[in-house]
Amino acid sequence: MKRLISYIAASVRRGCLTLAQRPVFYLLCIVAIPLGTAAFLLSLMDEGVAEHVPSAVVDLDHSDASRSLIRTLGSMQQVDICYKLDSYAEAMDYVKQDKIMGFFMIPEGFGRESLSGRHPELTYYINFGYIVPGSLLVKGFTTMSMLANGALIQGMLQGEGVPEIRIEPALQPFVNKVHLLGNPTMNYGVYLVNSFAPGALALMVMLVTCYVITTEVKHRTSREWIAAGGGSIAIALFGKLFPVAVLFTLVGWIMQVIFYGIVEFPMNGEMWTMLLAMSLLVIATQSFAVVVCSVLPNPRYSLSVCSLVGMLAFSLGGYSFPVEDMYPGLAVFSYILPVRYYFLIYADQALNGLGFVFSRYYYAALLVFPLVSVAFLPRLKKAMTKPVVYVP
Repeated sequence: MKRLISYIAASVRRGCLTLAQRPVFYLLCIVAIPLGTAAFLLSLMDEGVAEHVPSAVVDLDHSDASRSLIRTLGSMQQVDICYKLDSYAEAMDYVKQDKIMGFFMIPEGFGRESLSGRHPELTYYINFGYIVPGSLLVKGFTTMSMLANGALIQGMLQGEGVPEIRIEPALQPFVNKVHLLGNPTMNYGVYLVNSFAPGALALMVMLVTCYVITTEVKHRTSREWIAAGGGSIAIALFGKLFPVAVLFTLVGWIMQVIFYGIVEFPMNGEMWTMLLAMSLLVIATQSFAVVVCSVLPNPRYSLSVCSLVGMLAFSLGGYSFPVEDMYPGLAVFSYILPVRYYFLIYADQALNGLGFVFSRYYYAALLVFPLVSVAFLPRLKKAMTKPVVYVP
């Protein structure tokens, strides 16, 4: 037992020395990038909801009705009418130059056709290369079109002598009562920050884990690393990854304290459930990287694969697009990403407050990753004891 403890202590000491040899690099990767990403996203979404998306109006009618419509459109919170243009071609040039995200087009004869009871067409064009401002413009322009349509119908009914008391029920036969669950303030930061920041953390966990393992191959010290663990790849790997796991977990906890304690994002469950989820996310992501390093012990290949997987996790993780609606060939990859189960835990615990028992399978899924990595340890040991000469 004493010998086992000495081997573990020696391996952990070697892991700490690895970090101490390049302190600036590891502080940048482990602390600065994850927390910097979180700080950037929080500052970007400090108002909660993006507002005043730059747009334009093309008024080909120049009537009282069109001017009234433009004033109403300009008063909407999501839309900022920066330009009043004279043609479709000019508006498209502004879109291509990224001066505006879209434009609302009022056709010639809009006022006349409105008064005569015809159905003039209102057209809007939106640059959906930027999904967030594009979605906001869709909401604003669609709402404006519906309001204009209601105003036209109201004018027609009034012209036909229909009493005012009967017009309103005809235009709006029922009243909607919307209750927003989980995110009642419609704060975009609740969605974006809580998905991108942990995703960036998981990406850095994979990259740093791959680097600290494969750097032994690069510097031809892999045999010494195994020897420090008494010839056990499990002890050697534990000593190498334990300091990294502790630092990343602390950074993740700081991130969550900022989100739920300082910024006061919705936390409808128990805080400890999210702290546990963050700890398991770090361990599961490290285990995923161990599997990659076991299959591809070359630093260049393993880091490339982890970079690719980490970037794809932002979309295939199922938080920005539901897994059920993905192509089956792509959806299957979401189940091998640790960050997906963290997102599911976040939705259950922080947003819905369902309780730990309802997320038990997701916690168990995160624990499966370390168990799977154990099966690859013999392959990793073989690669470390008989390393292939590193070619940069």
